Amino acid sequence: MPDKPLILITNDDSIHAKGLRKLIKLMRKFGDVAVISSEQVMSGMSHAVTIKTPLMPRLIHEEEGFREFLTNGTPVDNVKLGKHALLERKPDLIVSGINHGSNAAINIIYSGTMAAALEGAIDGIPSIGFSLDDYDHDADFNHVDPFVESITEKVLRDGLPDGVCLNVNIPKKSDVPVKGIKVVRQAKARWIEQFDPRTDPFGRTYYWIGGTFVNGDPRKDTDEKALADNFVAVVPVHLDFTANELLKKLEF
Repeated sequence: MPDKPLILITNDDSIHAKGLRKLIKLMRKFGDVAVISSEQVMSGMSHAVTIKTPLMPRLIHEEEGFREFLTNGTPVDNVKLGKHALLERKPDLIVSGINHGSNAAINIIYSGTMAAALEGAIDGIPSIGFSLDDYDHDADFNHVDPFVESITEKVLRDGLPDGVCLNVNIPKKSDVPVKGIKVVRQAKARWIEQFDPRTDPFGRTYYWIGGTFVNGDPRKDTDEKALADNFVAVVPVHLDFTANELLKKLEF
């Protein structure tokens, strides 16, 4: 049996992201680390996989207990590469992030960061997606250490049920210390999309997508409420999308 757990790290903000570098530093305290990340930003890729072009991973750094691979794949591609091609054994833990920006509420549907964690859960590997509620590429991650370490330690010790991963969102750094960690539910919030029509130099119309995030969920036990109250929000997420309450009601 290996002495140390093997931890696979990926993200969707590219291999150059500050949040990824923070996560690498923290995870190396817990075990052997393999990083598999993309050169390009893969935000909003959700659970996309690459099927029209070959995946071309490249080992760019190696030392005792640490390897780093650069790929042209999506976050989910990178987890699959780790599980099936690049690593000599199944990871004991998959961590994704730390994302620059919240993945609370409906954002989980679009997030490449959380898709990587869900991909781990498909194979029963304990997996965590970490996000910071700050979209700045130079965001301050100096306050996240005790929360990332505490959650990681618990998952390594206790595991997670098959098909379940954790969606962890951390408040933005401020003058007020983060109050603690809350285990909560996903808020019923959504994006109201806006498509800004523009014209290119050849007279062709194109659209720049934007939108407004609207949280109309009044419940007190949601990830959005926890973040607003300056708590780290932890949402256990499972893979089964079935609306179980309709199984007997919905008849044809």
